[in-house]
Amino acid sequence: MPTATFTDLCRINVRGGDGGAGCMSFRREAFVPKGGPDGGDGGNGGSVVLEADPQLSSLIDYRYKHHFRAERGTHGKGARRHGRAGEDLVLKVPLGTVVREIDPETMQPAFDICDLTHPGERVVVAPGGMGGRGNIHFVTSVRRAPAFAEKGEPAIDHWIELEMKLMADAALVGMPSVGKSSIIARISAARPKIADYPFTTLIPNLGVARARSGESFVVADVPGLIEGASEGRGLGHEFLRHIERTALILHVVDLSGGLENRDPLADYHTINQELAAYAEELAERPQIVVGNKSDMPGSDVASMFIREAAEADGHPYFEISAVTGQGIDDLVTACAAKVSELRREISVDAPTVDFNAVVERERKRRDQAITITREERGVWRVHGGAIERMVVQTDWDNDEAVAYLQRRFDRIGLDDLLAKHGCTFGDEVRILGFAFSYDGEKGAQEQVAEELDDELAEEEYDEFDSFDELLDDGEDL
Repeated sequence: MPTATFTDLCRINVRGGDGGAGCMSFRREAFVPKGGPDGGDGGNGGSVVLEADPQLSSLIDYRYKHHFRAERGTHGKGARRHGRAGEDLVLKVPLGTVVREIDPETMQPAFDICDLTHPGERVVVAPGGMGGRGNIHFVTSVRRAPAFAEKGEPAIDHWIELEMKLMADAALVGMPSVGKSSIIARISAARPKIADYPFTTLIPNLGVARARSGESFVVADVPGLIEGASEGRGLGHEFLRHIERTALILHVVDLSGGLENRDPLADYHTINQELAAYAEELAERPQIVVGNKSDMPGSDVASMFIREAAEADGHPYFEISAVTGQGIDDLVTACAAKVSELRREISVDAPTVDFNAVVERERKRRDQAITITREERGVWRVHGGAIERMVVQTDWDNDEAVAYLQRRFDRIGLDDLLAKHGCTFGDEVRILGFAFSYDGEKGAQEQVAEELDDELAEEEYDEFDSFDELLDDGEDL
């Protein structure tokens, strides 16, 4: 019989679709003189979207496939025919999935993107590129027949980390072979593997327990912890992460000492120390101590010591036997009541987070930043998402397009930034694989001409019924 596979941490490479190129075209019809530009826009590329799906229980779909690409947009055409937008690629992930950005240089997590905890929650992790604008967008009163269009915007390509943390109300925690699987099998319909050797449970199991009062809660059976788990010993980090989301910890202690004849009291303190070492918050998490295997000989003395230690720490204590069912009903009733109390403490009116708005705002902030570094004497390198896209979207074989790019540089103040960093006349400025010569301050006559162009520029041809009407408007100006 094949072994079930459980994956709760993986890394994938995601890339949106590239935007389609805008079209450079002019209207050519009989009896329509001076038809004017009519190049359509390129379609936007599709985005890669993560969606929380309650039907999934692991990240197994991303264990073997690591690269995901959305569909690209198609190119614009003449007669104002815009390109088709690419389809979004929706990737389903389990509830409780934390999404992190990976630093491309160190390949270590850089920052959290979002935490998908509700069914249907979505976040765009790789937006598609914007379609390039057709030449109809570059018509102004002084640029009457633009013979250039924008190329499509290349999409973002990056690595992200997906980490699934179980969404449960309570977690069964303890040393290996203390009877956690037997307890979850007794109180719910879950049927985990049960055997009389350590680490029988290698993957977390979820079950729904129902009290006599009708209240129910989700309980997780977490694989056994050992001393040093907080430092990653055994599979400590992999198991401890699943406890972070639970509102209540059910700390199970084997009153019999198990096959290794361990000291139950020492086990109790060891687990608490490991929880505190992994995350201080876990040490303060509400906890119910459960003394299991009360049907075994000699368990009475151990139970007395555990009860005293638990009550000294302010934790309720229940003595049970998962085999005979002794004390199980009382334990489930107490757990259900505590979970219900903790749920009420969580404000139901807490505002929901629009992950896409937050992610997009942060992405734009990073995107618009411009970094200037000196590579060598007289050579400067300019980095920045937005400014690099301007360069990539420019048709370098078209002089008009290059001149338009230079005006865009002027509007964002690139020359001033270079001057502040020490760039002087004649220095070489590099952006991606392109190089420019720095011209320094503009002459007065050239500056006045550009200011006049700015005042008249950027009135879209879409506002006019015909190219002749646009020419008339320009003459009035």
